[in-house]
Amino acid sequence: MLKRVLILIVLLGLTLPATTPVFSQETPTSAFPVTIKHEYGETTIDKAPERVVAIGYTEQDFLLALGVKPIAVRYWYGDAPNAIFPWAVEAADGAAPEVLNMPYGNLNYEAILALKPDFISAVTSGITQEEYETLSKIAPVLPQTADYINFGIPWQATTKLIGQAVGKSAEAQAIVERVEGLFKSAREENPEFVGKTVAVSYMAEPGKFGFYTDQDSRGRFFTDLGFVVPQELVDIAGKSFYADLSPEKVDLLDRDLIAILNLQFIEGGIKTLEAEPLFKRLKAVQERRVLYLEIEVENAVGFSSPLSLEFALNAVVPKLQTIFGK
Repeated sequence: MLKRVLILIVLLGLTLPATTPVFSQETPTSAFPVTIKHEYGETTIDKAPERVVAIGYTEQDFLLALGVKPIAVRYWYGDAPNAIFPWAVEAADGAAPEVLNMPYGNLNYEAILALKPDFISAVTSGITQEEYETLSKIAPVLPQTADYINFGIPWQATTKLIGQAVGKSAEAQAIVERVEGLFKSAREENPEFVGKTVAVSYMAEPGKFGFYTDQDSRGRFFTDLGFVVPQELVDIAGKSFYADLSPEKVDLLDRDLIAILNLQFIEGGIKTLEAEPLFKRLKAVQERRVLYLEIEVENAVGFSSPLSLEFALNAVVPKLQTIFGK
């Protein structure tokens, strides 16, 4: 595959809230060159990228928040036009990036090369070192840092890392501070959330349940609100950001709050879920301490980007207030 890519190189010659700031495409040339350390070494970007290909599953949001419009993005799921979800439409400002359908582990190097990128943003992609090395023959590539498990880098770190790569570190810091302020306000206004345990859960198929840990963006959404993912669950997942549970261990989901994060993929939705014998016997279910989310809100929590988080907070916090009797 690498030989094939090298041959191609020779042949080709190489709805956001109004209060959220979206930054200009203008980038100060003084920010470059920049060298960034990451899990596979370091990447140097000589000048402000103009043709950015985003192969991270949620990367478009981070770039758009910084005023950078990628020429291509990677499809994760859903049917959003050009993979631009409602919370990012205003920031996209009419941009229509090409959507690359590349399932995990199946990068289309030829398609990426044909786009002639000058920067490949891959922080939320989970690429391997071999994939990184191959992509680096096309353009500078930025994977995540080694500080976190695969797919476990927090949105704050992702924002800052991409901000550094595109010469907008100050803007990235401002975005992080603003969104962190929203979570801080939510915690202060709802002290009843703080310290409550949560199982951020899913049903993969009838009778088969699992959960996300606090090393996953969906888990972090709730810990940023003050909830706690029990260490028992974190230990079960080990070095992964999620874990499936055997039927005899489904009781481990029975916490102060059960948050269901894949309702849109369960045929029959809540009715099907609450008919499951293993699920309906849980005390949290019987006491109505289960959070169910509409599709767009579920997606926003899943993306956990600077553009999606305010959208998610506005929808989730009132539901949590109802559950905990505020």
